[in-house]
Amino acid sequence: MSRSLAAFACGVILLYTFPVVPPLSWVVGAVVFAICVAISRGHRSGGGVACLFAWLIIGTGWASWHATERLQQVLPAALEGQVLSVSGYLCEIPSNGSFNSLRFSFCITQWHFPDDAEETRSSLPQKIRLAWYGTEDKVLPDHRLRLKVVLKRPQGAMNPVGFRYETWLFRKGFGATGTVRDLEADPAQPCGLQCRYMAWRGDLAASVATTMGSAEQYPLLASLLIGYRGEMTPGHWDVLKATGTIHLVAISGLHLGLVAIGAGFLARRLVNALPAGLMAPRSQRYVVIFLIALASLVYALAAGFTVPTRRALVMVLIAGWVLVQGRQVSAWHGLSLALFVVVLTDPFAPLDQGFWLSFGAVSVLVLVFAGRLSPPGWLMALLVAQLAVFAGLWPVLSMLDQSQPLTGLFANLFAIPWVSFVVMPLLMIGSALMWLLPWSQDIVLTAFDAALGVLWSVLAWLSALELPAYNPGAGAAAVAGVLVLAVLVIPAYRFRWAVVLTGGMTLGSASLLPEPGNPWVDTPEIHVWDVGQGLSVLLRHRDQVLLYDTGPAVPGVFSAVESVLIPNLNHLGVEVINTLVVSHGDSDHAGGLAALMSAFPVRRLVTGEPERVAAILGDVAAPTAEACHEISAGTVGGVVIRYWQTPAAKNANDTSCVVTVTRADGAVQVILPGDITEAVEKRMVEGRVFDSNPVDRVVVAPHHGSKTSSSYPWVRSLAPEWVIYSAGYRHRFGHPHPDVISRYRTVDTRQLNTAYSGAIRLELGENGVTVRQQRSAAPFWIRGSVKDWFAL
Repeated sequence: MSRSLAAFACGVILLYTFPVVPPLSWVVGAVVFAICVAISRGHRSGGGVACLFAWLIIGTGWASWHATERLQQVLPAALEGQVLSVSGYLCEIPSNGSFNSLRFSFCITQWHFPDDAEETRSSLPQKIRLAWYGTEDKVLPDHRLRLKVVLKRPQGAMNPVGFRYETWLFRKGFGATGTVRDLEADPAQPCGLQCRYMAWRGDLAASVATTMGSAEQYPLLASLLIGYRGEMTPGHWDVLKATGTIHLVAISGLHLGLVAIGAGFLARRLVNALPAGLMAPRSQRYVVIFLIALASLVYALAAGFTVPTRRALVMVLIAGWVLVQGRQVSAWHGLSLALFVVVLTDPFAPLDQGFWLSFGAVSVLVLVFAGRLSPPGWLMALLVAQLAVFAGLWPVLSMLDQSQPLTGLFANLFAIPWVSFVVMPLLMIGSALMWLLPWSQDIVLTAFDAALGVLWSVLAWLSALELPAYNPGAGAAAVAGVLVLAVLVIPAYRFRWAVVLTGGMTLGSASLLPEPGNPWVDTPEIHVWDVGQGLSVLLRHRDQVLLYDTGPAVPGVFSAVESVLIPNLNHLGVEVINTLVVSHGDSDHAGGLAALMSAFPVRRLVTGEPERVAAILGDVAAPTAEACHEISAGTVGGVVIRYWQTPAAKNANDTSCVVTVTRADGAVQVILPGDITEAVEKRMVEGRVFDSNPVDRVVVAPHHGSKTSSSYPWVRSLAPEWVIYSAGYRHRFGHPHPDVISRYRTVDTRQLNTAYSGAIRLELGENGVTVRQQRSAAPFWIRGSVKDWFAL
């Protein structure tokens, strides 16, 4: 049975490796064929395999059905940018967002269109993600609302690796995102079971905020108690990420297990207090297990019923069933059943990183502890568990393009027992005490702050140590993980010592490795990263790397360096940035400079605004900024680089350092002009700065395609084969401007926009420029295809 459940789960997971959703008719045909083979073979060879294959295809069909339905519930392109009226209810607890906004999910029960509107109601989204901008301290008038909104289709940055907002939106079921123009209470809307649950959880969060909001450590308190993380600041997330302890604020097996233990202790005392003979021993066990399951279910619902929470709840229920039945069941069977229930109730769970980390951690612990003849002491168990999870999850994190922080090994050795034996019992007992004795509020909150303060002080101190985080690649991480787990599982001391000595020698030899270097690239290539409304371009040839601009950054909100550049440069194997060119100091071109300097050695820094860039860097260790106009030419590998800057700039945009990338034979040229305006373009055209006549010329549009740039003389003089706009999807600036698009069309230039193409890769080969768009290889749930852009 366990194999069948696992096969079903693998079928669900398998769907997300496909480029398209398979037609349901094909899935049904495959299932019928597998069942017929299984029946015909019976217990003979091949029958069991056919049965497992049938379960695999059933899982794929189950996920395909739900995926097809979700793909259809997306905002039609014709409704983007319009003021629309909708009614519904809050799908989650609202939280404060950036730019003085309130952000929340909204489940739509009714779209309000004129009677003569020809909209297909079945294709409209049922769930949207909204931001309400305006004055501070916004308060929603009710749980059920009527809103006036401006929406756009789900869209996000698309790069080879890194966080993909579109995947997150699809996984959560959002068919559109947008902003609120006006709202009012709408209590006449129907409120079903889900609506009532969301209202109850919102009231619970409001009650916790009213009662405990004055606590100094309230963000941590709310996260650990009810799984509400809306009050967590970027500083909190930075510390948790650096110490590998984000799982502490994701209600999972640790928290639910403690609730189950506490509920079992109280239930057992309650049953024992009943008169003798009133209830048979077997009935007593049923009552205890029922109360444990009820308490666990209530806590799971209060915590938001996330994937880790559901997995932990299923494990608790399975453990209770085993105890009641008095049966001996393999831990792997319980894990398979939990996996089956999670993907059955939520076929989109495999798109959640928490799904892989949660089941991965439990699988590692089962592997290490399930086969032991005698359990180790609590201290040894803690050490073994942390080492096993650290090593076992390393390849999982590497596959997710994340590093494994060494700090996490030490942080969890302290944090897990402190949270398990001090913080969580104190929160549970203290919350009950405040409910029974309201006058104890100040005393209880002081105790909460003391316990959480110790936890946070230690985590903050460990994060400040800045111990290295490793991502050697999935292959190397898998080898290391397997060896560590083998040492923990196989009771052969010679083998253990051999692995330990080999590992020690390997780590020791790592210090003898040469200076960091970049992988060798035979053909020059340029990556125009998808950073939204900003610019960042990578050039590499041979073992040399040039980075032009670092994209946008808003402190505490978004940084293209952290979300796009660092993961993608790591993915390419870049270890050193030989030349960093910062065209000028505007935040959409020079964002996250300090973070980039901390992540990679930078050998040379060139910019159009040396003083401004130096001020941005402050005390950050960095090479001295060289003025662009003082540098004439250079090379990156075998590619010729020329720098140019106007001598009479009137604004920051016109100080942009213009970089020309030319292949050694002069046949291919790429121009990176920053944010220059028509005045500078005119000077460049008249000064014959681009006097060469390459076979292929690519231009990254000045100022993202603003109407103040890409003048007719500039466009006619260059007549590029390709122009690339680096802009945000339906951004308020409206780049690229329609006039600019028309100008490039007059010279038959092919036009690309990162908002629709995602990251764009150019290979400057002997046969000209080869262009690859990241969205052309996107998974089936990523929308906003290239053809939408060419239709403009």
